[in-house]
Amino acid sequence: MGLIASLPEIDKKPKSVFVMHEKSEKLIPLHKHTKGQLSFVEGGVAYVTIDFKTYVVPAHHYFWIPKGVPHILRVGYSATVLRSLFFYTYDDDSDLFYKKLGIYPASELLIQMINYSENWDGQHIDSKNNNFEFLVAIKKLLPKLNNTSLPIILPTTEDDRLLKILNFLDKNISSHLSLHDLSVKFNMSDRSISRLFQSKLHISFLQYLKTLRVIKSIELILKTNKSISEIAFEVGYDTLGAFSNTFYDFTHSRPTDLRRNSKI
Repeated sequence: MGLIASLPEIDKKPKSVFVMHEKSEKLIPLHKHTKGQLSFVEGGVAYVTIDFKTYVVPAHHYFWIPKGVPHILRVGYSATVLRSLFFYTYDDDSDLFYKKLGIYPASELLIQMINYSENWDGQHIDSKNNNFEFLVAIKKLLPKLNNTSLPIILPTTEDDRLLKILNFLDKNISSHLSLHDLSVKFNMSDRSISRLFQSKLHISFLQYLKTLRVIKSIELILKTNKSISEIAFEVGYDTLGAFSNTFYDFTHSRPTDLRRNSKI
């Protein structure tokens, strides 16, 4: 049973942990759970959309979604394995970690523990099961890890004017792009475009462009065999150093680290 088919099953036993491991490339439409969701992304990339913001989750990272948060989940690469644990919530007040959405790098210990849970794929594990305490230990471990959430968030909008601009940026990401270029292309002043980004996306044009370039580079690193230098130029950077530094600011790792870890 896949994740989409399992959605009605997840909340049937409030005090259990529901285990779901799935290899797929699919869109899971808007939904929510009465449980907290821990999902580890293995070997690919996933996207979580909440309130017009898309969070990018690269390989060897996990995300936590608190209970009751409506979200759309897209697994963007056929080789991606999404390993998910849906947790009871009766102890969520014990730590603020469980109350906020976040994307985090996974430690080797956490990866091994999550992978081991595949033994119970598609099952509810509760206190009557001898394996329950193992899953409890995973949940208790999460707040103790290095939990600096990654700022790889791309805001979205329904504004027609801005959608045209964003589509242009997406299709011309390898070019040198500036506010002036956009003002000429769309017959708007630099100031008007800048205000549009701030008012609709609550982010500057330059920050949006940086984020888009990092997201595109993550996809290329995970989905292609292109060299890191080729990818840097393809997403609009003149030097490998500048690309690597920007990538590190967003992901807390180097592009070469992401590629190496994705193949483990």
